[in-house]
Amino acid sequence: MTQPKVLISDKMDPKAAAIFRERGIQVDEITGKTPDELAAIIGDYDGLAIRSSTKVTPKILAAATRLKVVGRAGIGVDNVDIPAATARGVVVMNTPFGNSITTAEHAIALMFALARQLPEADASTQAGKWEKNRFMGVELTAKTLGLIGAGNIGSIVASRALGLKMKVIAFDPFLTPERALEMGVEKVELDDLLRRADFITLHTPLTDQTRNILSREALAKTKHGVRIINCARGGLIDEAALKDALDSGQVAGAALDVFETEPATASPLFGTPGFISTPHLGASTSEAQVNVAIQVAEQMSDFLIAGGVTNAINMPSLSAEEAPRLKPYMTLAEKLGRLVGQVLGDTVRSVAIEVEGAAAELNQKPITGAVLAGLMGTYSQTVNMVNAPFLAKERGLDVREVRHEREGDYHTLVRVTVGTDAGERTVAGTLFGNSGPRLVDIFGVPVEAELSGAMLYIVNNDAPGFIGKLGTTLGSAGLNIATFNLGRRAAGGEAVALVAVDEPVPAPVVQQLCALEGVREVVPLTF
Repeated sequence: MTQPKVLISDKMDPKAAAIFRERGIQVDEITGKTPDELAAIIGDYDGLAIRSSTKVTPKILAAATRLKVVGRAGIGVDNVDIPAATARGVVVMNTPFGNSITTAEHAIALMFALARQLPEADASTQAGKWEKNRFMGVELTAKTLGLIGAGNIGSIVASRALGLKMKVIAFDPFLTPERALEMGVEKVELDDLLRRADFITLHTPLTDQTRNILSREALAKTKHGVRIINCARGGLIDEAALKDALDSGQVAGAALDVFETEPATASPLFGTPGFISTPHLGASTSEAQVNVAIQVAEQMSDFLIAGGVTNAINMPSLSAEEAPRLKPYMTLAEKLGRLVGQVLGDTVRSVAIEVEGAAAELNQKPITGAVLAGLMGTYSQTVNMVNAPFLAKERGLDVREVRHEREGDYHTLVRVTVGTDAGERTVAGTLFGNSGPRLVDIFGVPVEAELSGAMLYIVNNDAPGFIGKLGTTLGSAGLNIATFNLGRRAAGGEAVALVAVDEPVPAPVVQQLCALEGVREVVPLTF
């Protein structure tokens, strides 16, 4: 196995490179490259570790012919083109927990600064003034804090605010009532939050749904004299509207650590009374810089060495401990998907992946991904578990997962049922000795076959002498049979043969086999 190679393209704590080397991964630290310079060298690397400076664009991804994973040391991944990476089968990871406390603490610090007008009071005092009566602040105790976003960072802010004896309300479509109760917050709709909150903090990613979530219209609905803090992403607030709201007094104060355009060297908000700004410092503590560097290196190493997937944006998580146990199941699943794709091709309209027995105790998402990777491999030579669900969605396939707790005829079973215009077709497989993938059912016909190398799928009428004619035809073409597996629905009915051969069967030989008496279908297969 070739030693994986990683490029660190942004300045990062040296511990990241040290971890890569300790795990047996080659690493180069080359920072400050232009997009063209990065595109010129990225083709040599399996992994790319970045912070916020490197932009992973479609052009970079097109040049990254070996790239398997992009690791973002930090939370925000708006500098990575996720759809383009997914389409090319590149895993994108972030480190959502390494700087969570740091960012949450910064939001709390800005809330205090707004409440007590600390920057203005400091500037005034150092200018030789003693304007004690000018800076009349407000207490945080008993005030209502409105969280827009109650995920990891939002939950930390909530716990700190509750410790300050604030009342916390939260708007987050993904927040369950149970989680809200556990956090000690009240779940509300956005309009209710705007109407009730004395302070508003934002802790949500920038998406099409959240862009300008505090729009001019939303700001007009806020409680008069509200104070707003954003340490999440630029673009969540309409900055021009915020300027007007500060000027009118509708918003008593605002503190932004992030801006729509960064670096923010000019902004209509600068110089506005009641406005505080910091240069994207949310993650800027020595502890956070070390934490995210360590985490991204560990996550990328786990993926490149053991197949573990942690904090991925575009595929399900799979721990490094799970990966070895799941590997044979994923191999089986990929082969079943590949079999269906090669035999049924463009007729597939839906896919159902069922697991039972020992397989039902495992993480099913990687099994589903492997089935789709095998199936979609019919349409793309660059398909893998990352882009297979994306390609399936592009083709309009309905994908379902079913888990059965029951014990069947096999200690473990993976069943793939596809819907076609002609009805449903099913294949199923198991593991022999917990490691050897075996096909046990093909479209309702019981068989026992190992799917590997070059094979033929043959459907014929069950009749004496057919196997001899098949062997003669292949022998005359100089093709040696490695294994032969036969099943039938009933004596004299439809029979299915899976024949492994030492080399791929040429098209003229396939045509000869199709011409044999009683043959209904011949499909060359490759595994």
